[in-house]
Amino acid sequence: MSLTAQSPLIAGQETATARVTRIASVDILRALTMVLMIFVNDLWSLTNIPVWLLHTTADQDGMGLSDAIFPAFLFIVGMSIPFAINNRRKKGDSNGRIVLHILMRGGALLIMGVFLVNGENLNAAATGMHRLLYFTLCCTSFILIWNAYPSTVKPAVAWAARAVGIITLLTLAFMVRGGEQGVTFTTYWWGILGLIGWSYLVCSIIYTFVGSSLVAVIAAWALMLVMSMASNAGMISFGFLSFMMDPLSNGSLPFLTMGGIVISLLYLRFKKQNADGKMLALFAGMAALLFAAGLYTNKFWIIAKLGATPPWILICSGITITTFILVYWLADIKGKANWFDVIKPAGTNTLLCYLIPYFSYAVVRLVGIHWPALMLDGVVGLIKSFVFALLCVFIAGWLGKRGVQLKL
Repeated sequence: MSLTAQSPLIAGQETATARVTRIASVDILRALTMVLMIFVNDLWSLTNIPVWLLHTTADQDGMGLSDAIFPAFLFIVGMSIPFAINNRRKKGDSNGRIVLHILMRGGALLIMGVFLVNGENLNAAATGMHRLLYFTLCCTSFILIWNAYPSTVKPAVAWAARAVGIITLLTLAFMVRGGEQGVTFTTYWWGILGLIGWSYLVCSIIYTFVGSSLVAVIAAWALMLVMSMASNAGMISFGFLSFMMDPLSNGSLPFLTMGGIVISLLYLRFKKQNADGKMLALFAGMAALLFAAGLYTNKFWIIAKLGATPPWILICSGITITTFILVYWLADIKGKANWFDVIKPAGTNTLLCYLIPYFSYAVVRLVGIHWPALMLDGVVGLIKSFVFALLCVFIAGWLGKRGVQLKL
C-alpha cells in the first residue's frame, strides 16, 4: 500500500523538519511485520507447532504471536500518515484534495478486503469456480487497477489494463456465491485490508484537520481508548453508526493507528532538537505505561484479539513501540539498515507482498505439489513457512524491479 515515510513536513514546522526525508526504521518495521504476517498466515498448514505462535480463541484470555501482527501493522500505518499527508501539503494540496485522496486510498482497501472475504466464503459449486482461481483473478485485477505503471508503459495501455481489472472484478461480484445457501456477493466482514482501510480513513481525516496540534492528536487517541472501554463495558451503543463503528471495533482499531500518529509527531519534535536519547527514553516510558495499563485493565476484560479488548490494544501498542525503539536504534542510530535489505520489498511494496501468497497457493495446487509430512511438522514446518515468507518478499522485489509497484 506504499504508506512509506517520506518528506515529513508538519504544519508550522517545515523548516525544522524539511531535512527529514525518510525514517529507515519505519520501512524496516513495516517489512518485518509483513514478513511475520505471511509467516503466521501459513501456520494453518503445519502440525505440532508451539501454541504461543497461534491465535487464541475469542473466549481465551491471552494472545499468541499471531495476535500481535495485525495491530502492529495498524500502528505502523498510523506512523506513516503524518509523513504522507505532510508531503501532499508540501506539494500544495488543499485539505479538500487531501481528503479526496484519503477516500480513494481507503476505498481501495475496503474494496479489496470485501472481495477477498467473499473468496474465503466462496461456494465453489454454486459459483462454478474454485476458490484459488477466484483469488488469483481478484489479486490480478487489484494489480491491474492499482499498479503504478512506469513511464515506459503508454497511458492508453495502462488505462486498458485498469479497465480489464475493473471489468473482471465486476464479473466476479456478479458470479460469486457464498456459504451453504449460495448467497450473492456481500459484506461478511471487511477483511484485514478492509479493517486497515477503515482505520486509515478515520485517522487520516482526523490528522488532516488537527495534525498541527499534538495535544489534539493525543486527545483523539485517548478518545478512541475511552470509546473502546465504554463499548466493551456495555455502556454505549452506536446505533445507526454501527455500520462504521463495528469495523472500527468501536474505537479499538483506530486507537492503534492514532498511537502510530502520536509516535511520529513526537519523533518530528525530538528530531528538531536532535535529541534521540530523550526521544527513545520517552518512547520506552510510553511503552511501559501501555504495558502496565494493559495488565491493569486485564482485571476487567480478557486479552483477546477477536474481541479487540482494551488490554489487547494497550499491550500490542506497547509491543510495537518497543520494537520500533530497537529497530530505530539499530537502523537509524547505528546505521545498520542494510542488515534488513533482504526484506526491503516488504516495506516498500507492501501490498503486493501481501497478495503474493494468494498466487503462490494457487500455483502449488495447479502444479500438484504435495509437501512431505516432514516439511509440515514441527520445527521443519516452521522453517518451511519462514522460507515461504522470504520467498514471497523476493518475488515482490523481483516484480517491483520490473514495474509492478502497487500504490493506492
